[in-house]
Amino acid sequence: MIREDKKQAVKRVEEWLSNCRLAIVTDYRGMTVSQMNELRRQLGESNTQYHVVKNSMAVIAAEATGRGELKGLLQGPSAIAFGYGDEAKTAKILTEYVRSAKAPLKIRGGVFDRRLLGSDDIAYLSTLPAREVLVSQLMQQLQSPISSLLAVLTANLAGIIGVLQARKQQLEGGLNK
Repeated sequence: MIREDKKQAVKRVEEWLSNCRLAIVTDYRGMTVSQMNELRRQLGESNTQYHVVKNSMAVIAAEATGRGELKGLLQGPSAIAFGYGDEAKTAKILTEYVRSAKAPLKIRGGVFDRRLLGSDDIAYLSTLPAREVLVSQLMQQLQSPISSLLAVLTANLAGIIGVLQARKQQLEGGLNK
């Protein structure tokens, strides 16, 4: 590559790394072009880009964007999935692709919000529900104590009203005699 082309390639990788929250490094050896395109199509549905990168350029870009943790994962032929959307969905698509044995793809690890993840961490991340589901579950958990408190207070008020009505009837019964 001409020096200027190399600079542009590093700039592109820097841009991908700086804009993504999750970057998963894979070993793509043995994959055919059609398998690679199919994986890219599936990942594209979760707002993820999948690119074959030259390790030396990826290392320079990783250090420039503060994601030097990737350096240890960039050994041998590497392709990186840059996740811009739901991180769990990106991990799920990759792990399902590996599990289904559609291609000899190997997940080496990745970086999620500047934290290094191993292949086991990526597999665990793939088991998490979608972000919307997690937010919904959190809201239910936050709402639950408030609903319980409201139910207790309502029950106590209903009990007090019942006692007062009984006392009123008792007093009215005493006046009628």
